Amino acid sequence: MICIMGHLKSFFVVSFCLAALGLFHQSVLHAAQIAEIKPEKNRLEVAVAAYGPLYLPLLVAHEAGYFSKRGVNLNVSLLSATAAAQALLSGSVDIYQGGTAVIHANVAGSDVIYVGASVDRSTLVLFGQKGLMTFESLRGKSVATTSVGAFGEIAVRKSAKERAMEVGKDIKLLYHKGPPEALVTFVAANADGLVVTPPQSELARSKGFPVIIDYYQQGFRVVGPGTGVARSFMQRDPNTLKIFFMGYLDGVKRAIEDPSFALKISGQHTKISDTRVLEEGYAEGLKVWNRDMTVDPEAIRVVLEQSTVPKASELDPKRFYDNALIREVNRDYGSKLFPGEVR
Repeated sequence: MICIMGHLKSFFVVSFCLAALGLFHQSVLHAAQIAEIKPEKNRLEVAVAAYGPLYLPLLVAHEAGYFSKRGVNLNVSLLSATAAAQALLSGSVDIYQGGTAVIHANVAGSDVIYVGASVDRSTLVLFGQKGLMTFESLRGKSVATTSVGAFGEIAVRKSAKERAMEVGKDIKLLYHKGPPEALVTFVAANADGLVVTPPQSELARSKGFPVIIDYYQQGFRVVGPGTGVARSFMQRDPNTLKIFFMGYLDGVKRAIEDPSFALKISGQHTKISDTRVLEEGYAEGLKVWNRDMTVDPEAIRVVLEQSTVPKASELDPKRFYDNALIREVNRDYGSKLFPGEVR
């Protein structure tokens, strides 16, 4: 009996060692495959909807050379949401890091999708002019926001619906190219409300404007920014996209671990010199930067539910994204950068 138990113990020890060795070998193999990825193209045109804390990991990665060291050079430019879909389809832009433009374009019939969600927890803040403290106090008044259909509009539509109010009937939205322009309109008292993300939200807060809704505190989830591409680009250049994701994740890690460098990059791109505003914006970004960038269908469904397009709310969110590449990168690379947070 003792002899049998000894053999069984030896068997389990050997089995465990072989299993561990197999997992180690698999890990080494995946790491080697990641290291050997060759991009299909060595230059990417990447457009962003704004320069702010939500986009900081991308800017940090770009400035730190995390893309170029893998053989892919980026040209980063600013592009409005309304021009994003056509730019992706025409090939003048390869990747659009923005909000809901991809969803709206897909609903309209364009074959553009999300392949990753760098942020899906909203940092939007709705402000009122001094004396306007509640959402109901905005009835019959105007709210400055960014582009048509962007997540500022989605948030206001959702809040209005929850209070039996309606955008266009009870509240007028004033659209702008981006957050800086919306802030200018609001500060000049040409709008009664303002819905923006950092750093503009921090600038409004610093001027004493009352917060009506902090959408982060409410748990409002919407993809923005997400990594939007033409589906044909994903199919044609998968390795290039994987390299983009790897560089981006390096940027997330650097932004988290090296705040001084991140703040320097933020100041350069936003043209904001106020250290306190930059630090507050950084803190807001830090709360929502995804380590795991797989797309959550619920962060798409909320946009479809607020869409003005008939029957958009009935569409399946799964048609708007493909998580295949980011899951591969998570498994082989992200899980090493952020153990326990990414699998």
